[in-house]
Amino acid sequence: MQARPRIIPHLWFDKEALEAAEFYTSLFPQSRTLHVGTIHDTPSGDTDTVMFELAGQTFQAISAGPLFKFNPSVSFIVNFDPSRDEQARARLDETWQALQDGGQILMPLDEYPFSKRYGWVQDRYGVSWQLILSNPEGDPRPFLVPSLLFTDVNKGRALEAGEFYRSVFPDSEVGQLEFSPPEETGGGADELVMFSDFRLGDTWFAAMDSPIEHGFGFNEAISFIVECRSQQEVDHYWEGLSADGGEKGPCGWLKDRYGLCWQVVPAELFGMLEDPDEEKVARVTQAFLSMSKLDIEELRRAYSGG
Repeated sequence: MQARPRIIPHLWFDKEALEAAEFYTSLFPQSRTLHVGTIHDTPSGDTDTVMFELAGQTFQAISAGPLFKFNPSVSFIVNFDPSRDEQARARLDETWQALQDGGQILMPLDEYPFSKRYGWVQDRYGVSWQLILSNPEGDPRPFLVPSLLFTDVNKGRALEAGEFYRSVFPDSEVGQLEFSPPEETGGGADELVMFSDFRLGDTWFAAMDSPIEHGFGFNEAISFIVECRSQQEVDHYWEGLSADGGEKGPCGWLKDRYGLCWQVVPAELFGMLEDPDEEKVARVTQAFLSMSKLDIEELRRAYSGG
């Protein structure tokens, strides 16, 4: 059986990556900064990067200019589970206050049919979070779950997308699936997903359709790094995620058929870029900047100077 890949959310900031990482790691439990660095001579100039953990989930962020803008098509569900934490509701409220400070409330913090305490907020940096008091009798989920909103041209494709992603990632798992009642979807014949979730590798994702035309969709502001252990894995995810209408880009980036962005990256590249030898890092940087699909052997040769 093919090993489960690690999937890392990647946040593209104008120039606030380090500041945002410090804010998030101060806010969420079991969080820490893993590595801070600078990549020189990229198309965006010198870019600050930071790798950090939030509640055990690894994130990467980059300050690479005002090219892309965060929007709620990708958000992060934060599960406050009373069965795991007696203070779950109080911690939810505290986290909400911090995230809404300088941000924008998308759904007020209140009681809803699906939760006794829930709210959706876009923080001061533009990243969206859905805070929910989880049902202690439900199936357990990680504290943080990336959530995909299928709207506008993608409306009605959440179910299909879950099936597609599970076909690409081995050892995946189907989770919950609930459809919106017809009276909430305009009475159309097509069913819309009110909520679904599924596991890809070790990472749980949520997906839902919106009947509302929001005027936004997936973009490069939030992408997902697929960490690969071999060239075979790089090839598999590069071809699989870009199949049937996807778009292959530079430096290991691609867009899938829904416009969601992925980065297919060899795991060892992170260690190369964290090397204190600036000449090695410069060679590797110039090597991957010239590639589309990343080639592990070429990266190794650049790293060694061979």
